[in-house]
Amino acid sequence: MKTDIHPEYHMIKVVMTDGTEFMTRSTYGKDGDTLNLDIDPKTHPAWTGGSQQLLDRGGRLSRFASRYGNIGAAKK
Repeated sequence: MKTDIHPEYHMIKVVMTDGTEFMTRSTYGKDGDTLNLDIDPKTHPAWTGGSQQLLDRGGRLSRFASRYGNIGAAKK
């Protein structure tokens, strides 16, 4: 491996929005720094895959379906 090209990993404390904390290795800050999360990965839909609905009122999805609806796999 090449020398002096890799970031330095050190221990930091991560504090979640609900107050829970854990220690992890990171390149963030310096050794012993605290990272306070604004978005909680336990509850945020981006990490949990929460219920997401596609609402289309004559917009992009409708235009895509009208242009390319016949291409691809056969419909049921």
